Amino acid sequence: MASISNEPEREHRDEEETGANEDEDTGAQVAPIIKLEEVAVTTGEENEDTILDLKSKLYRFDKDGSQWKERGAGTVKFLKHKESGKIRLVMRQSKTLKICANHLVTSGMSVQEHAGNDKSCVWHARDFSDGELKDELFCIRFASVENCKAFMEKFKEVAESEEEKEDASDTAGLLEKLTVEEKDTEKKKEEKPVEKVASAEAEKAVDEKKTEESVSSA
Repeated sequence: MASISNEPEREHRDEEETGANEDEDTGAQVAPIIKLEEVAVTTGEENEDTILDLKSKLYRFDKDGSQWKERGAGTVKFLKHKESGKIRLVMRQSKTLKICANHLVTSGMSVQEHAGNDKSCVWHARDFSDGELKDELFCIRFASVENCKAFMEKFKEVAESEEEKEDASDTAGLLEKLTVEEKDTEKKKEEKPVEKVASAEAEKAVDEKKTEESVSSA
């Protein structure tokens, strides 16, 4: 008898649990309190084309401590500006994207293999990665000899092309100066006969005046 009287209570309890479970799984969607908007992220490289892109690790020479200090591991790039044609070297850390190196590659710059390591090379630069121009000695290390050679070849190629541009610009400036000087010389040549004619006419007028005065006095 006890077992029979307990059946309704068990069924009632099962119904309550079922109802509670149904209340928990409502399927309702809660809208976020704060709506986040997409923000365009700019890197400053939008107007530049990448002409070289390699994974590497960068070091700078600390003059005070007379030792190499790591700047970070990431990607080194040569970027060419779409309008000016200027090429700069930029390297960012892979995780934080912090700039490790940022400088123009100009004529007169050179890069050479680091002594005792054919996967590394060194060069001097006027760097702007810290927000101000500094003379830095950099050393960069690659995972392979091939990548190091590719970097050095591109570096030398850019420096030589900048030197050629400067030579061409100097030549153009010299030609322009010569052209201006030639024009000035021609102008002076044209002006000289005019001066002589004017002087001759003045002398003639003086002579005629003297003649008139002598005739009138006679």
